[in-house]
Amino acid sequence: MSKNHYLDTEELVTDAKVVLEDVEAILEEAAGATGERAQALRARASEALGRAKQRMQDAQTAVAANTKAAARAADDLVHEHPWGAIGVAAGVGFLVGLLVSRR
Repeated sequence: MSKNHYLDTEELVTDAKVVLEDVEAILEEAAGATGERAQALRARASEALGRAKQRMQDAQTAVAANTKAAARAADDLVHEHPWGAIGVAAGVGFLVGLLVSRR
């Protein structure tokens, strides 16, 4: 997982939050509006929600790509160093066993 993917995901989430705040402000403004003004505000809210939905889909795609890359890297590491992986797993299992037995 590269740092750029992490920053892209963070940026997408931040953008989505901003869009949702905009929608909230539009809806508050629309509460007292009627007629053409209310229609215009509903259209703006709908457009902002569409942007938020797209941002969240982009973030989901980025997170899925990052997760797959991390899983591939872990799989490669285990295949390159199988005995090391077994040793680490045994050590973690031993520590968990110690912690559980103390209760």
